[in-house]
Amino acid sequence: MMRNYIKYTVVFLLTLCFISCKKDFLERTPGVALTEDEIFADPAQAARFADNAYNYLITKYVRLNDHRGTVSQASDEAVSGNSEGTVTSLNRGLYHEHSTQASLNEIGDVWRLMYRGIAIHVKMLSRIAEVPPSPNATVPIFDHKRVEGEMRFLRALSYFELTKRFGGVPIIDKVYGPLDELNLPRSTYAQVTKYILDDLDIAITKLGTDTEYGTSNYGRPTIGAALALKARVLLYAASPLNNPTNDIAKWKLAADAAAEVMKGDAGLARQTYALQASYADVLNLPNSPEYIMIRIKGNTPLAGEMMQDFSMSPGSGGAQGQMNPTQNHVDMYEMANGKAITDPTSGYNPATPYVGREPRFYNNIIYNDLPWQGRRIQVYSTITNVNGVPTTTYGLDWNPGNITYTATRYYCKKYWPEVYRTVGGSTTLLNYIYFRYAEILLNYAEAQNEFLGTPDASVYNALVAIRARAGITKGAGVYGYGLKDNMTTAEMREVIRHERAIELSFEDHRWYDIMRWKIGATTIGVPMKGIDVFRNANGTFTYNVITLGSGFQKVWNERQNLYPIPRTEIYKSKGVLTQNPGWE
Repeated sequence: MMRNYIKYTVVFLLTLCFISCKKDFLERTPGVALTEDEIFADPAQAARFADNAYNYLITKYVRLNDHRGTVSQASDEAVSGNSEGTVTSLNRGLYHEHSTQASLNEIGDVWRLMYRGIAIHVKMLSRIAEVPPSPNATVPIFDHKRVEGEMRFLRALSYFELTKRFGGVPIIDKVYGPLDELNLPRSTYAQVTKYILDDLDIAITKLGTDTEYGTSNYGRPTIGAALALKARVLLYAASPLNNPTNDIAKWKLAADAAAEVMKGDAGLARQTYALQASYADVLNLPNSPEYIMIRIKGNTPLAGEMMQDFSMSPGSGGAQGQMNPTQNHVDMYEMANGKAITDPTSGYNPATPYVGREPRFYNNIIYNDLPWQGRRIQVYSTITNVNGVPTTTYGLDWNPGNITYTATRYYCKKYWPEVYRTVGGSTTLLNYIYFRYAEILLNYAEAQNEFLGTPDASVYNALVAIRARAGITKGAGVYGYGLKDNMTTAEMREVIRHERAIELSFEDHRWYDIMRWKIGATTIGVPMKGIDVFRNANGTFTYNVITLGSGFQKVWNERQNLYPIPRTEIYKSKGVLTQNPGWE
């Protein structure tokens, strides 16, 4: 019977393993297997068991196909110069193909990872009362209150990662025995969202602040993290994908939740957050007033985040420079005065496209002729004479005959800090950020704008804070920073969506924003573009925007607003799990 359950319900494999296969997950000392009762009778072992839940979180931007893909390359932010399985499947809408399902780790692997984490959360919460007090009550090995808060937060985060991809999913709310029925139906999106929010409301009462936890526990979820996740969950619940009737009350809940994070507390009953001074190093600091929750890890060498095999130009010693921002994304960056490059008064000159752009462009994008690591980036072609014969040659950072070089003539600076070099290279932090304060400001602005019907000063002020920090000049107008006075809700909506695309670029937001806003047809299902650069004889450059080849184009169908439930899970459920629309 047990074997049959495992065979037909792999999604719940870890839950079953806690019952019958303890060696894999409960063994803490090589050669010494511990029973469940022994684990939960020992505060130290119980703490280790709880900490194992962190191994089932998403922890990297570059996570598809092990280390060669991001959801940025599925969106309009970037393409993959050397497209591989998962990225190609997402780009071409082939999520449903049986041949790609097993390798499509944005779907199948996330489903399994989240449910394995949920199995730990449920098990820990079911037995937490059995864990005896720590010998030292002042510095407890196992803090019952904090651990409960963490388990509820992590369970909420895991279910949110599932709902933002799949919509409604099965809720696992107890430990299942060998004879229990495990073919569970999907709960609705609303039911899972309520379950998430219920967990978060409890977590908020159990968690502390970074100050209370101290440096040794920095990176664990805090009250602020729980409030931030609540704000994000409610924002997604209010968005067009999940709120087709545009229930304004849902936007109000989302705005209020973001405002709760923004108000902070000088009395330190919760954390107070702020934008850090510089946007340029937003991923690269050990701590920051902007960080609400990040993945803690040490300084990373080239091999640690696979920079050399993913982000770096081969001309600079990289194996594959696959992370290539599109011209679609590059054109979204405004001028330093806050005006769009399509505005005839902006000062933009297509002959010198990289002059006078807003500072975040220079923080995020590596472009032709950029001073970089002691030389200038060369993504151009030119004509040279070889034995009197005019011959086309190429710069160090671009070769059209080699797919390991950029396809768009851009590389991603956010994923390739300048210190990463193969000769005399250094290490640096490249944080995975779960929540930072700028997102909260953007969440608030979006929800408040939709709720009010006409944007008020608080919506403008949230954007002003972000754009001022970015270095955009104040300019004219009541609010300045390139923001038009007296915008309508629709006008402000587009401004906020644009601001998210720039401020949160390459940070795991854009792809899911496109899905929840249902704008794939106008962002993904359009020509993906790059730029052609020619170096003239006098050393100047000629720039021409080009449409990329067919291998870099993407498709979009409305069914892609949600992922399909992994086909293997549909088969194993004997018809209990229903598929998302369009993926049958």
